[in-house]
Amino acid sequence: MTITLWLTFLVAAILISVSPGAGAVNTMSNGLRYGVKRSLPAILGLQLGYGAQIVLVGAGLGAIVASSATALTVIKWVGVAYLVWLGIQKWREPVVEAVHEDEPAVSHRRQFWNAALVNLTNPKATVFLVALFPQFLIAGAPHGPQLITMGATLILVDCLVMLGYALLASQLFRFMTTPQRQRQMNRVFGGLFVTAAMALASFKRAA
Repeated sequence: MTITLWLTFLVAAILISVSPGAGAVNTMSNGLRYGVKRSLPAILGLQLGYGAQIVLVGAGLGAIVASSATALTVIKWVGVAYLVWLGIQKWREPVVEAVHEDEPAVSHRRQFWNAALVNLTNPKATVFLVALFPQFLIAGAPHGPQLITMGATLILVDCLVMLGYALLASQLFRFMTTPQRQRQMNRVFGGLFVTAAMALASFKRAA
């Protein structure tokens, strides 16, 4: 890729990551409750899910999934159900006084896989990447290095943006000093997860 083409792709990658979605909600929820450091497993989990989508498309399977109404429908409704479940869990989550370095929180493994499933079950990512990659691929050059460059750019940008979301959310913790405020915030994020599920449920492929 030329530097000009890559910079254009970089702008697209930034806009994609900054746009609020289920991944951003997941990151802000963790950032608010656990802070930036303890949100890292969830952010890495999101990247695993995102990376799997990138590999899927890069291997040519994304086009198959995108063209299969059954496969896309199954993935979509699994994602809807999972986001609703996350929303219910967040709504019912107990309030905490604070989370300290020596205090056990949700296990890193659970945070990682919960976040990975958020991106793995998002068919919008598959369809979007199928539409995006061809716009930046140079036909006469080997596709492998180009796809690696674009995939690495997408993941790096998303990591940085999610860290920003986690940092922003962690700053809100100082205002969550009462159980009532924490309960209200849990319900806000629970509602956002369910809203993301509704948005995913209403998603339809372009003809």
